[in-house]
Amino acid sequence: MYKKTALNFLLLFSSTLLLAQAKYTVSGTVKEKSSGEMLIGVSITIEEKANVGVITNEYGFYSLSLPQGKYTLRFSYIGYEHKLISVELNSNVTENVDLEDGIFLQEAVVTSRKYDDNLTTSAMGTEILSMKTAAVVPVLLGEKDLVKTILLMPGMKSNGEGSNGFSVRGGTADQNLILLDAAPVYNASHLLGIFSTFNSDAIKDATIIKGNSPAQFGGRLSSVLDVKMKEGNNKTYQASGGIGLISSRLTIEGPLFQKEKSSFIISGRRTYVDIFARLSSDFKDVELYFYDLNVKANFAINNKNKIYFSGYFGKDVLAVSDLFGSNWGNATGTLRWNSVLSSKLFSNTSLIYSNYDFNLGFQNDGSEINYNSKIKDLNLKQDFSFYPNSQNTLRFGFNLIHHNITPAKAKGMNIVSNKNNREGLENSVYISNSLKASDKINIDYGLRFSFYSILGGDTYNIYQNNELVESVKLANGKVDKTYYNFEPRISINYRVNNTSSLKAAYARNTQHLHLMSNSTGGSPTDQWIGNSYNIKPEIADQISFGFSKNFNENMFELNAETYYKSMQNQIDYKDGADINIVQDIESQLLFGKGRAYGLEILLKKNKGKLTGWIGYTLSKTERKINGINNDEWYNAKYDRTHDLSVVGIYNLTPQWTLSCTFIYSTGNAVTFPTGKYVLNGMTIYQYDNRNADRMPVTHRLDISLTYEVPSNGKYRSSWNFGLYNVYGRQNPYSINFKENKDNPQKIDAEQLSLFRWIPSITYNFKF
Repeated sequence: MYKKTALNFLLLFSSTLLLAQAKYTVSGTVKEKSSGEMLIGVSITIEEKANVGVITNEYGFYSLSLPQGKYTLRFSYIGYEHKLISVELNSNVTENVDLEDGIFLQEAVVTSRKYDDNLTTSAMGTEILSMKTAAVVPVLLGEKDLVKTILLMPGMKSNGEGSNGFSVRGGTADQNLILLDAAPVYNASHLLGIFSTFNSDAIKDATIIKGNSPAQFGGRLSSVLDVKMKEGNNKTYQASGGIGLISSRLTIEGPLFQKEKSSFIISGRRTYVDIFARLSSDFKDVELYFYDLNVKANFAINNKNKIYFSGYFGKDVLAVSDLFGSNWGNATGTLRWNSVLSSKLFSNTSLIYSNYDFNLGFQNDGSEINYNSKIKDLNLKQDFSFYPNSQNTLRFGFNLIHHNITPAKAKGMNIVSNKNNREGLENSVYISNSLKASDKINIDYGLRFSFYSILGGDTYNIYQNNELVESVKLANGKVDKTYYNFEPRISINYRVNNTSSLKAAYARNTQHLHLMSNSTGGSPTDQWIGNSYNIKPEIADQISFGFSKNFNENMFELNAETYYKSMQNQIDYKDGADINIVQDIESQLLFGKGRAYGLEILLKKNKGKLTGWIGYTLSKTERKINGINNDEWYNAKYDRTHDLSVVGIYNLTPQWTLSCTFIYSTGNAVTFPTGKYVLNGMTIYQYDNRNADRMPVTHRLDISLTYEVPSNGKYRSSWNFGLYNVYGRQNPYSINFKENKDNPQKIDAEQLSLFRWIPSITYNFKF
């Protein structure tokens, strides 16, 4: 079956590449004129040839092949003045273009793409976030936040206030691939979810793909969040930043060695709650802060070769004197080489490092206990983009990843942890093509082949019905069991007319890494583990259909998608699981299947003084795992029937902008006790079906007011005033159960809420 599938894809690729070949090619890069930043997704169309065009790739490169002749190229990008370039194709031509920014500054922009892109692209479940929008959307404590803004889109579900994860189309938090300049980020949150790790001052572009990802992405079932850092201004030195109630940030950028050929950017952020807390004698021994640092530099070797280095370093610290201490953080690094091998062939080679670690220590009866877990990756990624003609864009490449995983370890007192580092090789090759089949039909299709090998250096236990039956000791460096998977993807867009289109897509995704967690906020018992003799790769098959309609010359945009996703090899804890830190976690796991289906509706207003969107999701997510709920389907932990978000951005004057956000969601599925009994003086609660109950609904209104200070010089500044949770709704974080003081036969439920009215004020500057 796999051989037949692969053969069919190869035949499809071959047939599309046999189309009539153009004689000459115009290619180049598109940059922002003021800073030299490469622009992603710029539309290049031909005035003389309707429906012929291309967009710049994620590195600002484009290539377009045409018959010999004279042409006018139009370069268009939201928020920038369009530009017309005349070319005469008697040979291959290089045209590097600078676009002037600043248009539409009197309007909020809610999209980073062409206004009618939703009608022409075959990509489904994909949103590109404008950083200008993230800057004005109200968020907690006034800190503009990329992830929090993305979670206002349909199909995206926050796991709750104070949670460090999110769910996409029925997936768990670990089923989201989060990339920062191609480096995976395994925990994208600060302060247990109050902030994300992404300092928006350092971010250029962010794209969320909900399951129907192109073949160059893989390794997760539910989504890809692809975040790219700014490259830095290569023409002049700049500084920008902000001062808020609990955090401040500073960014410096400019030419590195030579103007227009090199640049750098350094962006840092830190909270200082602990500094103010220490002014009180009650909190003088408390540490509570996070910091992060983004750095990036690039150098143009020549017109066809450019080298980049980017890095991220972040850490959270929570400690009370010598009694308790916890810290966790990410470190990533990407060394990238872009090369224009020819006018039709572009190469990107990346060497990527990623490390996430979690540490916890505390004193107990004079003895110290320490917990630690981490995951470290070294990754070689090669991507090629080939532009054979104006109808096809071919991408192919490979990815080689070495995982070094330390499951949660403990030491101290009488605790003995025999766990060693576990290693695995996760490799893949892919090929895909974007085909403009006709004026009305666009097709993206591809095939990814992934395989994961278990490496030696540890002992692997094999269980049957949660009973140990065998232990396998692998020597260091030995390659043992390997899992292989083919992952086909295809998406089709049919342009019905000038204002509407129909879409359909299918994608298979495979996941080889798994996060074992029994909480929504993260705990020391959370463990990243790879495939093993017990744990097989998770597999998801998703089919989706969509309809897009634009109104009033693209002022309004309606997108509706419905999807069905079936999942294999899903993992959950058995009833009464013992998840202590020294327990082999695999002995507590059960396996089965899952399904998720739903409807997502997004209505946008893209232009005018009032912009924004309404997003609604109707969905269902279930699991069926042998040994749980009498082997019947049950609600997944993050199953929520309804999710609604309303975002409004209104330009009151050229200086004043008012923003409001309203959210409403059904409560997460949970398991509440149905009874209790007392044994040896201890109260023990009884439970019925898994996740058969619901947390209360969550709803909240946030507002923000931004004032742009008038400026006649290079120094620009603004003030942002915000109020989180305007009407003081006490949304549920958790519900605890305890005996009634007056009647021990009764059980009282107590709801814990984190945030009510949270005002904020932030001063932003740039010069």
